[in-house]
Amino acid sequence: MNKINSVPLLDLKAQYQTIKQEVEPAIIEVMKSQYFILGPKVKEFEDNIAEYCQVKYAVGVSSGTDALIIALMAADIQADDEVITTTYSFFATAGSISRLNAKPVFIDIDPETYNIDPVEIEKAITNKTKAIIPVHLYGQTADMEPILEIAKRYNLRVIEDAAQAIGSEYRDGKRAGSLGDMGCFSFFPSKNLGGFGDGGIVTTNDEKLYQKLIYLRNHGAHPKYYHKMIGGNFRLDAIQAVVLDIKLKYLDGWTGGRQSNAEYYKKGFLERGLNKAVKTPTVIEKYRHIYNQFILRVQNRDALLSYLKEHNIGSEIYYPVTFNNQECFAYLGYKKGDFPHAEKAADETISIPIYPELTSGQKDYVMNTIQEFYKQKK
Repeated sequence: MNKINSVPLLDLKAQYQTIKQEVEPAIIEVMKSQYFILGPKVKEFEDNIAEYCQVKYAVGVSSGTDALIIALMAADIQADDEVITTTYSFFATAGSISRLNAKPVFIDIDPETYNIDPVEIEKAITNKTKAIIPVHLYGQTADMEPILEIAKRYNLRVIEDAAQAIGSEYRDGKRAGSLGDMGCFSFFPSKNLGGFGDGGIVTTNDEKLYQKLIYLRNHGAHPKYYHKMIGGNFRLDAIQAVVLDIKLKYLDGWTGGRQSNAEYYKKGFLERGLNKAVKTPTVIEKYRHIYNQFILRVQNRDALLSYLKEHNIGSEIYYPVTFNNQECFAYLGYKKGDFPHAEKAADETISIPIYPELTSGQKDYVMNTIQEFYKQKK
């Protein structure tokens, strides 16, 4: 048996080998048709995603970032409107708000789940507030019930940033993307459901929002050359749609693999006596966590990151700089220390490999290497 001495953070080649016999003919079929932008393959995928996400409608778009932008446009977010969101997420969450010349308003996170803290939302509402963007970070939904209650009371739109949460569930099996006015998903290749390039989708149960999204993704045109509104080029292409549609059939199985790996890690870290140095993800009861990432809160984070890299173990920091500390948002007037839970997470968390094709040997190598690091620190 070969000794394991490296583990990548993600191995998409392993996944591809299991589906290539289906994917390659499907791509060739699209090439033969020469129907590359939107069309029947995209509509078929939209219908299947809508069913999977437990919504009436889904609109395929060009990326997860564009999903957020077009959702904000559909919600009529204008210049100087305020949109409340977390200070701890991938940049697109806040950047999309600024792209429309609206003002992102940041709030802190729950230190256990890393998701937006609903208690802080109401304190941030002003007469300019028009929407809330909760982020379902790392594969577990935010606590949506209080968020939706606040939004209803103040007549605010709720746009779920579900880029990392395809198939995750809130209480009673309610899927991410079905809870707010719209849900925004990314199909970036590294996601649990990833394409062969950029892609995204917006979900909704509101027919008026659906029709508006359809117009907006194609320059606001309906019919062709007649523009009801100003939109953009946010279209999903057919090759991405057929790849994603095939992958969708396997998604729950892959999610099950990630969940099994997560339990293996949790048990393994405990058995190795690392429960003080390493805190594994908190999963809220009755939620379905899909583990887009497996995030550890650790001691001596930066030194551990270097040690893992020395031992050829893929790891990453999501996210080292909170939005309030980003140079491009200095104009908002926030300062370091404004959001202590988020800033602490930025300083202490690290991700390790969680993809479903991991072997027991690979997971053991990851945990044994982390154990060796902390033995040396004693």
